[in-house]
Amino acid sequence: MTLQDFQVSDRDLSDAALYDYLKSEAIAVDTETMGLLPQRDRLCLVQLCNTEGKVTAIRITKGQKEAPNLKKLLEAANVLKVFHFARFDVATLRYNLGIKVQPIFCTKIASKLARTYTNRHGLKDVVQELEQVELDKSAQSSDWGNATNLTEVQLSYAANDVRYLLSVRQKLIEMLKREDRWELAQECFQVLPTIVSLDILQFKDLFEH
Repeated sequence: MTLQDFQVSDRDLSDAALYDYLKSEAIAVDTETMGLLPQRDRLCLVQLCNTEGKVTAIRITKGQKEAPNLKKLLEAANVLKVFHFARFDVATLRYNLGIKVQPIFCTKIASKLARTYTNRHGLKDVVQELEQVELDKSAQSSDWGNATNLTEVQLSYAANDVRYLLSVRQKLIEMLKREDRWELAQECFQVLPTIVSLDILQFKDLFEH
């Protein structure tokens, strides 16, 4: 990955970038935040990658409540949005920017359903096995709030978090179909927005006895 492949924009997608991404059947999406609680930890960065390998990172400013072009893209019914652990990213996008992401594919759910021979379903492990690429996760726990001064290491990390997701998705679909779990996976993806609503309201163990 070279940083020439990686475009950074402030607050929202440009109209031209929106047009390019809307032409894709599927895009990869990831977020970087100040922590793991949407109600406490703000959204700092949203990364996108399309089937042509175009990667864009959108820097979200503190207190920002909307990104109209990003919302249009992530709510577009004809563009599949691919995440790794969609439950978190979809929640933080909804809580921070009012975006109701649909339709959704989660590579972590797909991995758990397809790769039952392992308990290693983190992005690094999935990409290592299916793409033979070792991701550098050293910037995972870093200060994303200082968005105007992101380091090359942070930008490379952010780009790689979306760069392989679309290829991983295809390989996982093949495995799910082979193991007769593809329909079950799709049902899981469809229920994710409801689970996100429960998460935002801080309901836990709702389906337990």
